Amino acid sequence: MSTPPRRLRTADYLPAGEFPVTVQHHAAVAAGTLHGHEFSELVMVTGGAGLHVTGRDSWQLSAGDVFVLAGAREHRYDRTEKLSLYNVLYDESRLALPGADLGQLEGYHALFRLEPAWRHRHAFRSRLHLAPEELARAEALVRELAAELAERAPGHACMAAALFAQLVCFLSRQYGRSRESSTRALLRLGRVIAHLEQNLDRPATLSGLAEMAGMSRRSFQRAFREAMGASPIDYLLRLRLRRAAALLRDGRESVTRVAMAAGFSDSNYFARQFRRALGASPREYRRRGR
Repeated sequence: MSTPPRRLRTADYLPAGEFPVTVQHHAAVAAGTLHGHEFSELVMVTGGAGLHVTGRDSWQLSAGDVFVLAGAREHRYDRTEKLSLYNVLYDESRLALPGADLGQLEGYHALFRLEPAWRHRHAFRSRLHLAPEELARAEALVRELAAELAERAPGHACMAAALFAQLVCFLSRQYGRSRESSTRALLRLGRVIAHLEQNLDRPATLSGLAEMAGMSRRSFQRAFREAMGASPIDYLLRLRLRRAAALLRDGRESVTRVAMAAGFSDSNYFARQFRRALGASPREYRRRGR
């Protein structure tokens, strides 16, 4: 009977009470065993070569390759030849990235959300590959982030948050400039997600979103569900309910105004969906928040 892959625990690498990002530099990566994580991992290859192996695929790595491993996705390295890389481990649930601004970048949605889900379909062609000067800039940011986390000087969490956000934004911008055809397909979907997140209070139709993605309605719905784990309409509903919950916790607007600001034109429909998703009416939820 084969041994199940190891699962690296958040508590061991990103313990509660600590800043939820850590940097590991591997100057010479050896072939390893299959494992997964409870956290996410940004991988940046700085030199050498090797194979990145998952449970069913393997892809050749070279300097400049950047990709994200989301949570439980299992992987290992094999046939390494002077392979060097940085692993930036992070717990997204505990990070407060500048969501309003970052959400406008189609490259962010494509690189950090869509590409990991589509890697098998695109045979790793949709990865980010940095030119030498771009890699040097990204590596400088990672080194500065690692130094802040290691020194733990007063204000290190503030500096680390700023550096991590800068790294994510820089990589997202570079991804958005890619001309690779499979990358452009993900960017079109990323454009739809960015549009939804920035326009929650505006009506949205499947036909309009599919046109924005440059796809037929059927292909768009299938691709969106595969990447995001929900239909476009269900995903939009989640975003609107998340916005409404945040506004209710803030407590400055009436329930009716919150519903309108979150994109709900019918307050009764809003109340039903809110209770179904959060287990309380909007008014009950606001009282608890206070």
